[in-house]
Amino acid sequence: RRSSWLLLAPLLSPPVPVVTAPACSLCPEGAHRFQWIRNLVPEFGICSSHVKVLSSPAEFYELLKVQIKTAKQRVVMASLYLGTGLLEQELVDCLEETLEKSLQAKGSSNVRVSILLDYTRGSRGRKNSRTMLIPLLQRFPEQVRVSLFHTPNLRGLLRLLIPERFNETIGLQHIKVYLFDDNVILSGANLSDLYFTNRQDRYVLLQDSPEIADFFTELVDAIGDVSLQLQQDDTVQMLEGMVHPYQGDKTAYCEIANRRVMEVINSARTRQELLHAKTFHSSQQGSSLLSQQGSQAPGALKPAPDTWIYPLIQMKPFGIQIDEMVTETLLTEAERDARIYLTTGYFNLTQAYMDLVLGTRAEYRILLASPEVNGFFGAKGVAGAIPAAYVYIERQFYSEVCCLRQQERVQLQEYSRAGWTFHAKGLWLYLAGSDLPCLTLIGSPNFGYRSVHRDLEAQVAIVTENKALQQQLHQEQQQLYLRSGVVSAATFEQPNRHVKLWVKLVTPLIKNFF
Repeated sequence: RRSSWLLLAPLLSPPVPVVTAPACSLCPEGAHRFQWIRNLVPEFGICSSHVKVLSSPAEFYELLKVQIKTAKQRVVMASLYLGTGLLEQELVDCLEETLEKSLQAKGSSNVRVSILLDYTRGSRGRKNSRTMLIPLLQRFPEQVRVSLFHTPNLRGLLRLLIPERFNETIGLQHIKVYLFDDNVILSGANLSDLYFTNRQDRYVLLQDSPEIADFFTELVDAIGDVSLQLQQDDTVQMLEGMVHPYQGDKTAYCEIANRRVMEVINSARTRQELLHAKTFHSSQQGSSLLSQQGSQAPGALKPAPDTWIYPLIQMKPFGIQIDEMVTETLLTEAERDARIYLTTGYFNLTQAYMDLVLGTRAEYRILLASPEVNGFFGAKGVAGAIPAAYVYIERQFYSEVCCLRQQERVQLQEYSRAGWTFHAKGLWLYLAGSDLPCLTLIGSPNFGYRSVHRDLEAQVAIVTENKALQQQLHQEQQQLYLRSGVVSAATFEQPNRHVKLWVKLVTPLIKNFF
């Protein structure tokens, strides 16, 4: 049994250098006010009818199975881990069925399966994500790739000393994206039975979106290329010529990873700019043709997009902090009387985000987990104290709101639902005077220190002018917030909110690791 001081081993990890984001100003002209985001990432214009917002874990699980079974060319799944229960086995069985069908139909399989997981979380325990996937690798070695990302910050003495589970505090592959041919699901949910049954998250399906699917395929490939490759005998090895994440030179590894990921972002951005210019040129020609020939002109033009998707990537270990820059700009530029509904399963905002919430003009409604629906509630050992640490962080923030007399403008709400846990994250932005949101962020980041500094994260900004899609997003927000109660001073007087002294003392030291 290891001594308890090892739990503080993360503190030995070298600090991540701080990089300041360049100034980013909004440009009001154009189709919508958020077009400035395309200066940083590719902009994908789509029709709102291709976007479907899901609301329940069961719906998410059934969709995963249907999409795997009907995939003809590719299945790409990035997650923190794959669970080891019966529901997860059913997903693996669906993959096997699809690969088998493809083999029989073509003689050589046309379907490619690429799975990206975190190395430390995916290797936890004797039965783990790796053992779940090895049969697929053995049966379909040419069609299946399993990549296990290992953070470059867990190395040397730290890697030897820190025990299993606690090694996950240093840094993780936290991206959750599930794509099947040209359909993409963005979520905060992992591939585990809780996320298929009674852990509330958010999920959005982008249907028939080949450019977006290509982007995320390339992104997962890029991270996969700098990750350990799972072999049929449960060993792992790097691709030939690739610097090792924890045995090789850290700076060299991070530079290569940065280059690979930024190549994906920049090449997609260039492609989309060219496509945008071409579409604009065609529409100009089309409108002059219509004016010359009347409304009966042959050949209908593709409808102009009313919804725009912006992928936001955050990989601070590699010096990539696009998501942080965009989120900070959105919070900074939100006008008076705008409303921001922000939700996180783990309320532990970075100082920069806290300062913006407390120092800007928009109204905030922040939804977080009550202790009973926190994912760590009832956990064994030290992890069982984590909900209390979140209560302590929440109370400190609430006190600051009260000190600044901002209770009307900044409101905390706690999600509560018997027998469920809460894992939803993201935000909805309502412009001043509007009853419907025009922008949402959805994906893996929790707005905390880990998301910004330690883990690999991805989400999308969805901007829409379409009322029906805005209504879908509004209903999603309402469904979540309806199960919540407003936090007041009385909340912290309840017996279950008592925080032990040792938790109060330790929280400031460890809050950057959960």
